[in-house]
Amino acid sequence: MSSEEELAAAEGEHLRVVAAEADADERTIEAALRPRTLAEVVGQERVRDQLSLVLEAAKGRGRAPDHVLLSGPPGLGKTTLAMIIAAEVGTPLRLTSGPAITHAGDLAAILSGINDGDVLFVDEIHRMSRPAEEMLYLAMEDFRVDVVIGKGPGATAIPLEIPPFTLVGATTRAGLLPGPLRDRFGFTAHLEFYEAGELDEIVRRSAGLLGVRIEPDCSYEIASRSRGTPRIANRLLRRVRDYAQVRAGGEMSRAVARAALELYEVDESGLDRLDRGVLRVLCERFGGGPVGLSTLAVAVGEERETVEEVAEPFLVRNGLLARTPRGRVATPAAWAHLGLVAPAGAAAVDATLFDEPDAPLPGGD
Repeated sequence: MSSEEELAAAEGEHLRVVAAEADADERTIEAALRPRTLAEVVGQERVRDQLSLVLEAAKGRGRAPDHVLLSGPPGLGKTTLAMIIAAEVGTPLRLTSGPAITHAGDLAAILSGINDGDVLFVDEIHRMSRPAEEMLYLAMEDFRVDVVIGKGPGATAIPLEIPPFTLVGATTRAGLLPGPLRDRFGFTAHLEFYEAGELDEIVRRSAGLLGVRIEPDCSYEIASRSRGTPRIANRLLRRVRDYAQVRAGGEMSRAVARAALELYEVDESGLDRLDRGVLRVLCERFGGGPVGLSTLAVAVGEERETVEEVAEPFLVRNGLLARTPRGRVATPAAWAHLGLVAPAGAAAVDATLFDEPDAPLPGGD
């Protein structure tokens, strides 16, 4: 294996360098870079101000803050905010996730260990089982749960009192939360994607924590390719740091950042190999579309779910691809990004043809 291949493999084969999700190992690395207080959080100004007011009011009354629901795409800081809420209140943070709560008994076991004022963080709360959701309604509203002992006609419900606590739920799919659960949150916040200037500040802060000296134009180069997501910005920073250490004597300049990100196939707009592959196939093989999702996935050589859930959201958000009832269509911006000229008669993107994000397309596509 060449030195270039070894460097590119440092990130691991299981995770795209521009993926907004993180695995367990990366979450451990992220812990050292997280802000500890609301004052240290960069961006999300509206959410910070609102959340600060909620927490200060609760502390002034000497009560646990209202339950908090944090929604938004992955990598924007929902877990970080949950940790900050616990730190600001001065109580321990208990962490779990929706997929881990498969039965009402799982939730009852967690709630039975809650102490007065604790903060319980449930990641991916939309993936909890329905029986656990129904138990959570009562716990959030009345701070008690009914534990059922036995089965059938002889089953007995024993009420279990729970000390007042604050539930912080995080979800990337707020629309999947049932109304009764959503309504029990006293404060709901939606996290937005970050501007390049905000990500630049995050990159420079993280570089300081990592003990890396970085030039301003280098940090902005990284920030501008980070797809509006702090997690991606921090990951790209670590990859540029690796490249600088191995190839550039530790120099963190704009030229070094460009060379490193070219090696990892992340272009000026934050698109990687998969993103560009989808656009190139759509434009060069299908004349810009429309083309069905399944056909597009086969042509790219990826699973349908990978194209739809991994590549498409960013391409649509950046106006490079459109979803219509007839299939996927490349926009003029997609042709321009690839340096191609749209042929005469290429499919035009008509806003009246856009479908809803989850609307089915004809022929199963």
